[in-house]
Amino acid sequence: MFGYYLLLATYSLKRSRVITVLMILAIGLGIGASMTMITVLHVMSGDPLPDRSAQLYVPLIDPMPVSNDTKSKNTTPEADVTWVDAMNLLHDARAERQTAMAAASLPVRPQQSNLRPFFENGHYVTADFFPMFGTAFRAGSGWTAQDDAEHARVVVLNTELNRKLFGDASGIGRTVRLKNTDFRVVGVLDNWNPQPVFYTRIDDRAFGSTDQFFLPLQTAQELGFDFHGRFACWGDGGDNRTSDHCTWLQFWVQLSDAKKARAYGDYLADYWHDQQTHGRFPRPVNPQLYGLMDWLVSQHVVPDDLRLQMWLAIGFLGVCMINIVGLLLAKFLRRSGEISVRRALGARKRDIFLQLGIESAVIGLAGGTLGLMLAEFGLWTVRQRPDGYAKLAQMDPTMLLATFALAIVASVLAGLLPAWRACHVTPALQLKTQ
Repeated sequence: MFGYYLLLATYSLKRSRVITVLMILAIGLGIGASMTMITVLHVMSGDPLPDRSAQLYVPLIDPMPVSNDTKSKNTTPEADVTWVDAMNLLHDARAERQTAMAAASLPVRPQQSNLRPFFENGHYVTADFFPMFGTAFRAGSGWTAQDDAEHARVVVLNTELNRKLFGDASGIGRTVRLKNTDFRVVGVLDNWNPQPVFYTRIDDRAFGSTDQFFLPLQTAQELGFDFHGRFACWGDGGDNRTSDHCTWLQFWVQLSDAKKARAYGDYLADYWHDQQTHGRFPRPVNPQLYGLMDWLVSQHVVPDDLRLQMWLAIGFLGVCMINIVGLLLAKFLRRSGEISVRRALGARKRDIFLQLGIESAVIGLAGGTLGLMLAEFGLWTVRQRPDGYAKLAQMDPTMLLATFALAIVASVLAGLLPAWRACHVTPALQLKTQ
């Protein structure tokens, strides 16, 4: 029976070519616009580490004074930590793993005479960074906690920088000169590039950028290497990065279950109380733990204007659906005589309803095909923009299926009222006029 209804739908659409083209065009435009924005938000709000994000947390503590005007009305603790607090939290090691870090950009000075020095983005981190975030290594491994303590001159490279410096050969054991210091390569990552770059302070580097080197944090501090990011000081902090009056480091912990997360929250409260006995942390005790995905939401990784554009596109799809309702209503009611004959020959209302529903679905499938092409064009235009997230605007299989599903569901929903109205036409009145 389905095949028969599909044949009737095809025949009916061919008889009303103009109306059919208008409906397909309307749904194609609506689907194209909405799926373009939905896809962009889908890739921007995805989980960068789906296999372990539930175990990763950002602890927030706030050493800033109450008199700090920028924080006087804000109950959320400071996102960055001081050097003193980062070292204390690392030393206490109350989480399964913990790491402190800061973003960097350093000149790379190749040993090859044919290569000129160039800048690369990277991070200063502590040893737990690599096992905590599950970085895949192409060769070698990260360094150890002992290397951190000894301020070892070691470095982990990402694939791209390793290829620039050593071609297809592994750089393990070789020397890389960053700024004015030589570092021994102990590991090469397998093109590790989580999107967004969740572990750093969220800014214009959240999407698209890839860290190409990782250095021990204590080593970089000892060498006086510059870092990228916010540096907030108060009181007599000056510009001393080891001061307990300057926040500039990010801190992450790994906690495998909710019980351990609660225990770590209690530890942070105790740490806050302890620091108050030493004249620090004057604000009311209010430590917080943000899970990875909650942290991304709190940092507005997806800009509000993009969300607004998505809702506007969905609203445009709604307007298109209203137009399709009108077109389907006119189309179905024009066939009242045909429908009445089928009713008189024994067809039930649900048979007519199913027939018209399949016709609406066929329109949706055709409109979805057009919408997919328009969405791909829209995503291509997004990829031409200079924004970091632009290159990620690609339609994956999930979005591909969602395009057709949305088109079919929208067209079937739009056809419910016209189909219901057509099913309730009185056959006797229509047959008398034939």
